[in-house]
Amino acid sequence: MCALMWLPHRKDRLYPEAEGWAVLNIVWFKRDLRVQDHAPLAEAAARGPVLPIYIVEPEFWAQPDSAARQWAFAADCLASLQKDLAALGQPLHIFVGEAVPVLQTIAQSHKISALWSHEETGNGWTFARDRRVAEWVRASGVVWHELRQTGVVRRLKSRNGWARAWDADMARPVSQTPAALPLVAAGGPQRIPTARDLGLRDDPCPHRQPGGRAQAIATLHSFLAQRGRDYRFQMSSPVTAFDSSSRLSPHITWGSISLREIAQATSSRMRALPPNTPDAKRWQGSLTSFFGRQHWHCHFMQKLEDAPRLEFENLHRAYDGLRPLAKDMSQTDLARFEAFCEGGTGFPFVDACLRALRDHGWINFRMRAMLMSFASYHLWLPWRETGLFLARRFVDYEPGIHWPQVQMQSGTTGINTMRVYNPVKQGYDQDPKGRFVRRFLPELAAVPDAFLHEPWLWPGAAQLGYPAPIVDHIAAGRAARVALSAVRKGADHRAEARKIVKKHASRKDAPKPRTASSRRANQRTDQAQLAFDL
Repeated sequence: MCALMWLPHRKDRLYPEAEGWAVLNIVWFKRDLRVQDHAPLAEAAARGPVLPIYIVEPEFWAQPDSAARQWAFAADCLASLQKDLAALGQPLHIFVGEAVPVLQTIAQSHKISALWSHEETGNGWTFARDRRVAEWVRASGVVWHELRQTGVVRRLKSRNGWARAWDADMARPVSQTPAALPLVAAGGPQRIPTARDLGLRDDPCPHRQPGGRAQAIATLHSFLAQRGRDYRFQMSSPVTAFDSSSRLSPHITWGSISLREIAQATSSRMRALPPNTPDAKRWQGSLTSFFGRQHWHCHFMQKLEDAPRLEFENLHRAYDGLRPLAKDMSQTDLARFEAFCEGGTGFPFVDACLRALRDHGWINFRMRAMLMSFASYHLWLPWRETGLFLARRFVDYEPGIHWPQVQMQSGTTGINTMRVYNPVKQGYDQDPKGRFVRRFLPELAAVPDAFLHEPWLWPGAAQLGYPAPIVDHIAAGRAARVALSAVRKGADHRAEARKIVKKHASRKDAPKPRTASSRRANQRTDQAQLAFDL
């Protein structure tokens, strides 16, 4: 159903202004909302007239991992892209509907020489949609050129050499923006739908980052020039991470800047550091860590590219049945899940992180890992349901990073170290003065500092209006370890784990960002199983 699709006023020709053109190159923008370093746009423009399109797909936005806050950021990026394409001479045409009918409508008026886009490692819905588009282009005799946008390799046969290839790919020159795009169609659909148009439920996110190219560039520059100096030391705590992390992740997700641009800007900044000064050494260590996480961004996306099923199924099937499925959740499970979603678990640091995520659409990686670990181990909730909730909260939701991390932090990969984060200890470690907790849990204002992370121990706790802990975190953590350890001792566990390692694990040929210290940092990252924290 294409209720909002723009349709031509004339039945005989979709774009009357384009009658002088025999064929069109369609450039389909997806999660690559920029004209800079956009290989499909550059290649298509070198071969003939270009019609740039974006398809707003209501069915995609109806999926359980989508949210209005994500659309709001994407809409900012679309507005920026509209402006940049108009400056080149050819406006962006925005359709609302399904991809195949949209392409078919255009094909009824003009011969399509080729369809150009970037490859996409999305969720299960976009994978199925791309398969439908592939069937349509084959039947229509249209060539579909899908070009790589990141270091993810489609149809990868082996991880051997993958990291070296990533390094080489990020170092190659960026694609040049066309000097101009001849006007082939004017007056087409250009209105960006609202969240209400798409039927998205209200999703207040008062401190969401704004999207768009100008914001991406300003964010990158402020990080590399000022905010990033202590990134290595400050990215773990939410007290400091909101400022010291790059905050580029939503821009990478929606493509207002390319990963290649970021990698090259990082390398350039590292080379420009003055030698042998204390400040330069701090910068060197932080930028080395930052560069390594750009690599890990693609490393995790490669996992989903190679095994799309891990969005829905345990990567290691020995864990099937370990936790209840959504349909089998008890009333206790449902109550715990609701408390988690509302930030009312009774654990101040956990609840503060959940409320910060609600208001900002972002939180640092270590806290994402803790939230997933807490829900999976202490609350014993099914990872798919918790993962969907968190996906909707993340403005920077990237399926290829999200679902491998969800499984990794839930202990169902069969190859990663089981990490049961103690939610109380994390509060003492990451927010020792209680600044973060007090900001997001004003109901704890009267609690003395000594009791802030364990308010149930304070004599006045009953008058707070704050819930008691919904579980005994010590006993729940111990029970989770016992349950997962029993699975790992199973007869067939090791054999299946070896197969998973062969297909998905990182290799020792880590990227060589430019220095020996960079290589050592990548080795430490491999050992620690860290991930994308931009």
